[in-house]
Amino acid sequence: HPSARSSLTCPHCLKQSNTFDPFLCISLPIPLRQTRALNVTLVLQCERWRFVRVGLAVPLLGTVADLREMVAREGRVPAEQVILAEVSPRGLLRSLSDPEALRAAGEAAPVYAFQPPPARRAAPRFPHSAGCPRSLPTSPAVPRPEGPRLLPSAARSSDCLHRTPGGRILLLLCNTAGTGPQLARFGPPLVLREERGVSWEQLQQNILTQLRGVLRGEVRPQGTGALFRIRLAGGSAPCTYLSPQDPRPLCHPAIDRALQLCGAGGPPHVKLTVEWDTSTKERLFGSIQEEVVQDAESVRRQQQAHGQQHSCTLDECFQLYTKEEQVRAPRQA
Repeated sequence: HPSARSSLTCPHCLKQSNTFDPFLCISLPIPLRQTRALNVTLVLQCERWRFVRVGLAVPLLGTVADLREMVAREGRVPAEQVILAEVSPRGLLRSLSDPEALRAAGEAAPVYAFQPPPARRAAPRFPHSAGCPRSLPTSPAVPRPEGPRLLPSAARSSDCLHRTPGGRILLLLCNTAGTGPQLARFGPPLVLREERGVSWEQLQQNILTQLRGVLRGEVRPQGTGALFRIRLAGGSAPCTYLSPQDPRPLCHPAIDRALQLCGAGGPPHVKLTVEWDTSTKERLFGSIQEEVVQDAESVRRQQQAHGQQHSCTLDECFQLYTKEEQVRAPRQA
């Protein structure tokens, strides 16, 4: 009869005991899959990589730090520059921090990987992407309509705390239109690097500059008022809106709290939702919806690899059966 040798080594004195057990049949364990397929949309500064969805085989027991490293290798950017966030059809949900378990990433909404713009850059420019038409019909200048009335709880830095503006912060934002069940995200998500002391007018103009690739025509400032509202997104606190009447809207304490709540990994940033009135959105952007994302070949490859039934060879079962393991001694009562 065949026999199996079982070796037991004491970790303290290193004494080894060998036993031979004859057998006629043996029960082998089946190795389980160690990875799962996860699609990540890359939104990097290089135009070649804009809005490209890639498929990754992420470890089941890994952390977001593992995903950040994989995305950095895929996009050929430093890992410390990658911002990972879940973006739903209704806007930004949450950012992912390195200590989080990877098993829940992407369950609530698709995962996006953003690369911030350079620390020093001239006038920001939004390059054409797969989701942005390269030529748009030019319509006459659109008068600036009066923006929607702000909620009474609109945030003003001067009402809460006087701060000396300084430094630059990263803003991760999505544009939405509609209310209630009709609320939907449109256009590409954006990453801006802004001065803390920027005025509402300049902030609004910088956002429009980033969106000029999808605007139907030129927007000329006429009169006063805001084209949209800006709300802090992704937090559990009550809705906080920035006020157009605030001389320095990004100096509000709520911005500081959002920066402090950023988890480990990736540059600190603030998530914002730009809320447009439906009529204003239709006038300036037409029927544009979410950005069009191109799938890399890795998406199909990972779906095919993880979609089929997991199989293994008899040799892999034997390797798992004979794998060395550490046996803990029972505690003394």
